[in-house]
Amino acid sequence: MTNETENRIPLEDLLFFHQLTRSLTSSFDLDTILRTILEHMERTIEAELWTLLMLDESTQELTYAIAAGGEQEALRGLRVKVGEGVAGWVAQHGQTLIVPESVEDARLLAERPGSSTRPRSVIAMPLLGRKGTYGVIEIFNPRADRMNDYAIAFLHILADHAAIAIENARDVTRIQQLTITDDCTGLFNARHLYDVLGRELARSVRLDLPVSLAFFDLDFFKLVNDAHGHLVGSDLLAHIGRRLQQLSPAGHLCFRYGGDEFVVLMPETSSTEAGRHCTRLLAALMETRFPMRNGLELKVSASVGVATAPHDGITVHGIIGAADARMYVVKTTGRGRVLTP
Repeated sequence: MTNETENRIPLEDLLFFHQLTRSLTSSFDLDTILRTILEHMERTIEAELWTLLMLDESTQELTYAIAAGGEQEALRGLRVKVGEGVAGWVAQHGQTLIVPESVEDARLLAERPGSSTRPRSVIAMPLLGRKGTYGVIEIFNPRADRMNDYAIAFLHILADHAAIAIENARDVTRIQQLTITDDCTGLFNARHLYDVLGRELARSVRLDLPVSLAFFDLDFFKLVNDAHGHLVGSDLLAHIGRRLQQLSPAGHLCFRYGGDEFVVLMPETSSTEAGRHCTRLLAALMETRFPMRNGLELKVSASVGVATAPHDGITVHGIIGAADARMYVVKTTGRGRVLTP
Protein backbone atom coordinates (compact mmCIF):
# COMPACT_ATOMS: atom_id res chain seq x y z
CA MET A 1 0.00 0.00 0.00
CA THR A 2 1.36 3.44 -1.02
CA ASN A 3 2.35 5.69 1.82
CA GLU A 4 -0.05 8.65 2.03
CA THR A 5 2.81 11.14 2.39
CA GLU A 6 4.26 10.08 -0.99
CA ASN A 7 1.20 11.49 -2.79
CA ARG A 8 1.26 14.87 -1.10
CA ILE A 9 2.32 17.91 -3.12
CA PRO A 10 5.56 19.35 -1.69
CA LEU A 11 5.15 22.57 0.25
CA GLU A 12 7.59 24.29 -2.13
CA ASP A 13 5.30 23.51 -5.08
CA LEU A 14 2.20 24.70 -3.21
CA LEU A 15 3.95 27.98 -2.52
CA PHE A 16 4.91 28.16 -6.20
CA PHE A 17 1.27 27.81 -7.30
CA HIS A 18 0.20 30.37 -4.70
CA GLN A 19 2.74 32.86 -6.02
CA LEU A 20 1.76 32.06 -9.64
CA THR A 21 -1.92 32.71 -8.93
CA ARG A 22 -1.18 35.96 -7.10
CA SER A 23 1.11 37.15 -9.90
CA LEU A 24 -1.34 36.37 -12.69
CA THR A 25 -4.33 37.95 -10.93
CA SER A 26 -2.53 41.09 -9.79
CA SER A 27 -2.55 42.71 -13.23
CA PHE A 28 -4.82 42.99 -16.25
CA ASP A 29 -1.96 44.21 -18.47
CA LEU A 30 -1.35 41.55 -21.11
CA ASP A 31 2.40 42.22 -21.46
CA THR A 32 2.87 41.89 -17.70
CA ILE A 33 0.90 38.63 -17.68
CA LEU A 34 2.97 37.18 -20.54
CA ARG A 35 6.23 38.05 -18.77
CA THR A 36 4.93 36.45 -15.59
CA ILE A 37 4.03 33.26 -17.47
CA LEU A 38 7.50 33.08 -19.02
CA GLU A 39 9.25 33.64 -15.69
CA HIS A 40 7.31 30.78 -14.10
CA MET A 41 7.96 28.54 -17.09
CA GLU A 42 11.70 29.05 -16.64
CA ARG A 43 11.42 28.16 -12.97
CA THR A 44 9.34 25.06 -13.72
CA ILE A 45 11.64 23.24 -16.14
CA GLU A 46 15.18 23.67 -17.45
CA ALA A 47 15.45 24.08 -21.21
CA GLU A 48 17.39 25.89 -23.94
CA LEU A 49 14.49 28.02 -25.21
CA TRP A 50 11.03 28.99 -23.95
CA THR A 51 8.56 30.77 -26.23
CA LEU A 52 4.99 31.96 -25.93
CA LEU A 53 3.02 32.54 -29.12
CA MET A 54 -0.31 34.36 -29.32
CA LEU A 55 -3.00 33.56 -31.88
CA ASP A 56 -4.19 36.26 -34.25
CA GLU A 57 -7.70 35.05 -35.03
CA SER A 58 -8.13 37.38 -38.01
CA THR A 59 -5.16 35.87 -39.89
CA GLN A 60 -5.09 32.45 -38.22
CA GLU A 61 -1.41 32.96 -37.48
CA LEU A 62 0.67 32.70 -34.32
CA THR A 63 3.13 35.43 -33.40
CA TYR A 64 6.02 35.17 -30.94
CA ALA A 65 4.85 37.40 -28.10
CA ILE A 66 7.74 36.70 -25.75
CA ALA A 67 10.76 34.38 -25.48
CA ALA A 68 13.56 33.50 -23.08
CA GLY A 69 17.00 32.15 -23.77
CA GLY A 70 18.38 35.21 -25.56
CA GLU A 71 16.16 34.74 -28.63
CA GLN A 72 13.64 37.58 -28.30
CA GLU A 73 15.08 39.65 -31.16
CA ALA A 74 15.57 36.66 -33.48
CA LEU A 75 11.92 35.69 -33.17
CA ARG A 76 10.42 39.18 -33.34
CA GLY A 77 7.97 39.55 -36.21
CA LEU A 78 7.96 35.87 -37.20
CA ARG A 79 4.60 34.24 -37.84
CA VAL A 80 3.49 30.60 -37.80
CA LYS A 81 0.33 29.53 -39.62
CA VAL A 82 -2.18 27.41 -37.74
CA GLY A 83 -1.55 23.80 -38.72
CA GLU A 84 2.15 24.27 -39.49
CA GLY A 85 5.03 23.01 -37.34
CA VAL A 86 4.74 22.26 -33.65
CA ALA A 87 2.98 25.44 -32.52
CA GLY A 88 0.61 25.42 -35.48
CA TRP A 89 -0.38 21.79 -34.82
CA VAL A 90 -1.01 22.46 -31.13
CA ALA A 91 -3.12 25.55 -31.92
CA GLN A 92 -5.14 23.64 -34.51
CA HIS A 93 -5.84 20.59 -32.37
CA GLY A 94 -5.89 22.18 -28.90
CA GLN A 95 -3.73 19.34 -27.56
CA THR A 96 -0.35 19.08 -25.85
CA LEU A 97 2.49 17.77 -28.01
CA ILE A 98 5.58 16.17 -26.49
CA VAL A 99 8.44 15.08 -28.75
CA PRO A 100 11.43 13.51 -26.93
CA GLU A 101 14.93 13.45 -28.45
CA SER A 102 14.65 9.76 -29.28
CA VAL A 103 11.72 10.37 -31.64
CA GLU A 104 11.81 11.86 -35.13
CA ASP A 105 8.72 13.90 -35.76
CA ALA A 106 7.96 15.75 -38.99
CA ARG A 107 6.37 18.59 -37.04
CA LEU A 108 9.60 19.15 -35.12
CA LEU A 109 11.70 18.85 -38.27
CA ALA A 110 9.53 21.53 -39.88
CA GLU A 111 9.94 23.84 -36.89
CA ARG A 112 11.90 26.98 -37.70
CA PRO A 113 12.06 29.07 -34.55
CA GLY A 114 14.27 31.61 -36.35
CA SER A 115 16.98 31.25 -33.75
CA SER A 116 20.29 29.56 -33.09
CA THR A 117 18.53 26.88 -31.03
CA ARG A 118 18.29 23.61 -33.00
CA PRO A 119 15.08 21.89 -31.92
CA ARG A 120 15.80 18.31 -30.82
CA SER A 121 12.85 17.89 -28.47
CA VAL A 122 9.87 19.97 -27.43
CA ILE A 123 6.98 20.30 -25.02
CA ALA A 124 4.19 22.41 -26.52
CA MET A 125 0.93 23.23 -24.78
CA PRO A 126 -2.16 25.17 -25.88
CA LEU A 127 -3.48 28.08 -23.84
CA LEU A 128 -7.15 27.10 -23.80
CA GLY A 129 -9.84 29.45 -22.50
CA ARG A 130 -13.62 29.44 -22.53
CA LYS A 131 -13.66 31.03 -25.98
CA GLY A 132 -11.02 28.89 -27.66
CA THR A 133 -7.24 28.79 -28.05
CA TYR A 134 -5.37 31.99 -27.19
CA GLY A 135 -1.85 30.82 -27.86
CA VAL A 136 0.82 28.16 -27.43
CA ILE A 137 3.65 27.63 -24.96
CA GLU A 138 6.74 25.94 -26.42
CA ILE A 139 9.70 24.59 -24.45
CA PHE A 140 12.58 23.51 -26.70
CA ASN A 141 15.22 20.97 -25.69
CA PRO A 142 14.14 20.52 -22.06
CA ARG A 143 16.35 18.44 -19.81
CA ALA A 144 15.42 14.82 -20.46
CA ASP A 145 15.34 13.93 -16.77
CA ARG A 146 12.72 16.66 -16.20
CA MET A 147 10.26 15.40 -18.81
CA ASN A 148 8.31 13.33 -16.30
CA ASP A 149 4.59 13.13 -15.54
CA TYR A 150 4.89 15.42 -12.52
CA ALA A 151 6.62 18.19 -14.51
CA ILE A 152 4.12 17.90 -17.37
CA ALA A 153 1.20 18.11 -14.92
CA PHE A 154 2.90 21.15 -13.39
CA LEU A 155 3.08 22.81 -16.83
CA HIS A 156 -0.57 21.99 -17.59
CA ILE A 157 -1.65 23.79 -14.41
CA LEU A 158 0.53 26.77 -15.35
CA ALA A 159 -1.00 26.84 -18.85
CA ASP A 160 -4.56 26.70 -17.42
CA HIS A 161 -3.86 29.60 -15.05
CA ALA A 162 -2.19 31.52 -17.88
CA ALA A 163 -5.20 31.08 -20.19
CA ILE A 164 -7.58 32.37 -17.52
CA ALA A 165 -5.38 35.40 -16.88
CA ILE A 166 -5.12 36.19 -20.62
CA GLU A 167 -8.88 35.82 -21.03
CA ASN A 168 -9.53 38.17 -18.08
CA ALA A 169 -7.07 40.74 -19.45
CA ARG A 170 -8.78 40.66 -22.84
CA ASP A 171 -12.22 41.02 -21.28
CA VAL A 172 -11.07 44.06 -19.29
CA THR A 173 -9.53 45.59 -22.41
CA ARG A 174 -12.75 45.00 -24.32
CA ILE A 175 -14.81 46.68 -21.58
CA GLN A 176 -12.42 49.63 -21.45
CA GLN A 177 -12.66 49.96 -25.23
CA LEU A 178 -16.45 50.10 -25.04
CA THR A 179 -16.29 53.01 -22.58
CA ILE A 180 -14.19 55.14 -24.96
CA THR A 181 -15.83 54.17 -28.26
CA ASP A 182 -18.87 55.57 -30.03
CA ASP A 183 -21.36 52.80 -30.86
CA CYS A 184 -22.52 54.27 -34.16
CA THR A 185 -19.20 55.11 -35.86
CA GLY A 186 -16.64 53.00 -34.00
CA LEU A 187 -14.56 56.15 -33.45
CA PHE A 188 -13.37 57.33 -30.05
CA ASN A 189 -16.00 59.32 -28.14
CA ALA A 190 -15.95 62.80 -26.63
CA ARG A 191 -15.05 61.50 -23.17
CA HIS A 192 -11.88 59.93 -24.56
CA LEU A 193 -11.14 63.11 -26.52
CA TYR A 194 -10.95 65.12 -23.30
CA ASP A 195 -8.52 62.61 -21.76
CA VAL A 196 -6.25 62.34 -24.79
CA LEU A 197 -6.29 66.06 -25.56
CA GLY A 198 -5.42 66.83 -21.92
CA ARG A 199 -2.37 64.56 -22.13
CA GLU A 200 -1.31 65.99 -25.49
CA LEU A 201 -1.60 69.57 -24.23
CA ALA A 202 0.52 68.75 -21.17
CA ARG A 203 3.08 67.14 -23.49
CA SER A 204 2.91 70.20 -25.76
CA VAL A 205 3.80 72.50 -22.89
CA ARG A 206 6.51 70.20 -21.55
CA LEU A 207 8.27 69.64 -24.89
CA ASP A 208 7.37 72.95 -26.59
CA LEU A 209 5.55 71.17 -29.43
CA PRO A 210 2.39 72.30 -31.25
CA VAL A 211 -0.81 70.26 -31.20
CA SER A 212 -3.74 70.99 -33.49
CA LEU A 213 -7.41 70.03 -33.42
CA ALA A 214 -9.99 70.21 -36.21
CA PHE A 215 -13.72 70.45 -35.52
CA PHE A 216 -15.89 69.07 -38.37
CA ASP A 217 -19.61 69.85 -38.51
CA LEU A 218 -21.56 68.21 -41.35
CA ASP A 219 -23.55 70.67 -43.48
CA PHE A 220 -27.34 70.20 -43.72
CA PHE A 221 -27.18 66.74 -42.15
CA LYS A 222 -30.71 67.15 -40.79
CA LEU A 223 -31.97 66.98 -44.37
CA VAL A 224 -30.60 63.43 -44.68
CA ASN A 225 -32.59 62.30 -41.65
CA ASP A 226 -35.69 64.10 -42.86
CA ALA A 227 -35.50 62.70 -46.39
CA HIS A 228 -34.26 59.16 -45.76
CA GLY A 229 -34.85 58.42 -42.07
CA HIS A 230 -32.61 58.06 -39.05
CA LEU A 231 -31.38 54.56 -39.97
CA VAL A 232 -29.85 55.91 -43.17
CA GLY A 233 -28.52 58.89 -41.22
CA SER A 234 -26.80 56.64 -38.69
CA ASP A 235 -25.41 54.48 -41.50
CA LEU A 236 -24.01 57.58 -43.20
CA LEU A 237 -22.34 58.72 -39.98
CA ALA A 238 -20.66 55.31 -39.70
CA HIS A 239 -19.41 55.61 -43.30
CA ILE A 240 -18.08 59.12 -42.62
CA GLY A 241 -16.27 57.94 -39.48
CA ARG A 242 -14.51 55.18 -41.40
CA ARG A 243 -13.62 57.58 -44.21
CA LEU A 244 -12.10 60.09 -41.78
CA GLN A 245 -9.90 57.34 -40.37
CA GLN A 246 -8.84 56.25 -43.85
CA LEU A 247 -7.87 59.80 -44.79
CA SER A 248 -5.99 60.52 -41.54
CA PRO A 249 -2.29 59.60 -41.30
CA ALA A 250 -0.83 57.48 -38.50
CA GLY A 251 -0.66 59.48 -35.28
CA HIS A 252 -3.81 61.50 -35.96
CA LEU A 253 -6.85 60.44 -33.92
CA CYS A 254 -10.49 60.68 -35.00
CA PHE A 255 -13.43 61.19 -32.62
CA ARG A 256 -17.16 61.51 -32.88
CA TYR A 257 -17.89 64.54 -30.74
CA GLY A 258 -21.66 64.16 -30.86
CA GLY A 259 -24.54 64.33 -33.33
CA ASP A 260 -23.04 65.16 -36.74
CA GLU A 261 -19.82 66.60 -35.29
CA PHE A 262 -16.38 65.01 -35.59
CA VAL A 263 -12.94 65.93 -34.28
CA VAL A 264 -9.51 65.12 -35.67
CA LEU A 265 -6.63 65.51 -33.20
CA MET A 266 -3.21 66.16 -34.74
CA PRO A 267 -0.28 65.94 -32.29
CA GLU A 268 2.98 67.72 -33.18
CA THR A 269 1.21 69.55 -36.01
CA SER A 270 1.41 73.30 -36.57
CA SER A 271 -1.60 75.36 -37.64
CA THR A 272 -0.18 75.64 -41.18
CA GLU A 273 0.31 71.88 -41.48
CA ALA A 274 -3.10 71.22 -39.93
CA GLY A 275 -4.77 73.62 -42.37
CA ARG A 276 -3.17 71.94 -45.37
CA HIS A 277 -4.07 68.47 -44.11
CA CYS A 278 -7.68 69.37 -43.27
CA THR A 279 -8.17 71.08 -46.64
CA ARG A 280 -7.07 67.90 -48.44
CA LEU A 281 -9.12 65.75 -46.07
CA LEU A 282 -12.27 67.82 -46.57
CA ALA A 283 -11.88 67.80 -50.36
CA ALA A 284 -11.52 63.99 -50.36
CA LEU A 285 -14.47 63.61 -48.00
CA MET A 286 -16.69 65.81 -50.17
CA GLU A 287 -15.73 63.85 -53.31
CA THR A 288 -16.62 60.52 -51.72
CA ARG A 289 -19.84 58.81 -52.73
CA PHE A 290 -21.17 56.80 -49.80
CA PRO A 291 -23.17 53.70 -50.82
CA MET A 292 -26.30 53.39 -48.70
CA ARG A 293 -29.29 51.06 -48.50
CA ASN A 294 -31.39 50.26 -51.60
CA GLY A 295 -28.69 51.47 -53.99
CA LEU A 296 -28.77 55.03 -52.66
CA GLU A 297 -25.54 57.07 -52.86
CA LEU A 298 -24.97 60.17 -50.77
CA LYS A 299 -22.33 62.89 -50.68
CA VAL A 300 -21.57 65.22 -47.77
CA SER A 301 -20.06 68.60 -47.06
CA ALA A 302 -18.65 69.95 -43.79
CA SER A 303 -17.60 73.16 -42.12
CA VAL A 304 -14.22 72.88 -40.39
CA GLY A 305 -12.55 74.98 -37.71
CA VAL A 306 -8.93 74.42 -36.65
CA ALA A 307 -7.26 75.45 -33.39
CA THR A 308 -3.62 75.04 -32.36
CA ALA A 309 -1.85 75.08 -29.01
CA PRO A 310 -0.23 77.10 -27.64
CA HIS A 311 -1.49 79.87 -29.99
CA ASP A 312 -5.16 79.30 -29.10
CA GLY A 313 -4.55 78.29 -25.48
CA ILE A 314 -3.25 75.37 -23.50
CA THR A 315 -6.46 74.02 -21.95
CA VAL A 316 -8.86 71.40 -23.27
CA HIS A 317 -11.86 73.71 -23.29
CA GLY A 318 -9.80 76.55 -24.74
CA ILE A 319 -8.67 74.53 -27.77
CA ILE A 320 -12.05 72.90 -28.42
CA GLY A 321 -13.78 76.26 -27.96
CA ALA A 322 -11.45 77.98 -30.45
CA ALA A 323 -11.95 75.26 -33.08
CA ASP A 324 -15.72 75.30 -32.53
CA ALA A 325 -15.84 79.09 -32.88
CA ARG A 326 -13.97 78.97 -36.21
CA MET A 327 -16.23 76.17 -37.43
CA TYR A 328 -19.25 78.37 -36.62
CA VAL A 329 -17.75 81.24 -38.65
CA VAL A 330 -17.46 78.89 -41.64
CA LYS A 331 -21.00 77.63 -41.04
CA THR A 332 -22.41 81.16 -41.16
CA THR A 333 -20.34 82.42 -44.09
CA GLY A 334 -20.75 79.82 -46.79
CA ARG A 335 -19.94 76.34 -45.37
CA GLY A 336 -17.76 73.64 -46.99
CA ARG A 337 -14.32 75.03 -46.15
CA VAL A 338 -11.57 75.10 -43.49
CA LEU A 339 -10.74 78.06 -41.23
CA THR A 340 -7.37 78.06 -39.42
CA PRO A 341 -5.79 80.41 -36.82
